[in-house]
Amino acid sequence: MTPLLRAAAMLLAFAGTVAFSVVLARLTLEPSIASEQLTHSNVRPGASIRAYLAGSDPLDAAKQLGGNVVLGVPFGVLLPVLVPRARGLLRVAVTTAAVMVLVELVQGALVTGRAFDIDDVILNTTGAVLGYVLLGLRLGRAVHPRRRHWWHRWFGPGTPRRATGRG
Repeated sequence: MTPLLRAAAMLLAFAGTVAFSVVLARLTLEPSIASEQLTHSNVRPGASIRAYLAGSDPLDAAKQLGGNVVLGVPFGVLLPVLVPRARGLLRVAVTTAAVMVLVELVQGALVTGRAFDIDDVILNTTGAVLGYVLLGLRLGRAVHPRRRHWWHRWFGPGTPRRATGRG
């Protein structure tokens, strides 16, 4: 990938991140006065998910659960492009979970009608993992090709260390 194309991809990913951040803030940090009496924190993994699935309205459950998964997808797509060190399934999952825990903590502590829900973190992280597997991995590699490591001097860039019998 040429430097100009790489810069354009980074700029586009940055713009996408800014747009996603605005949407995330609007969806999660706006007060919901009407929901104030209905909100309660959930720190038991799976409790909210089970409640939605057991509820009477499957469309509402699909919107709530699917919406939280979709909300995490941009993390999995954009993070490997913007932060090359964040490439990797585990790194994307941990980074997304950390950011979403912070968002949920702010929601629960400062926003009227919102509460902390660990299931939202789980669903958002699931979406980030899906985004990474479906698109983020390829985009991250395209924008930030693998670096040469010290062992490439002896074994070559395409040869794993174990295959040579010397490592």
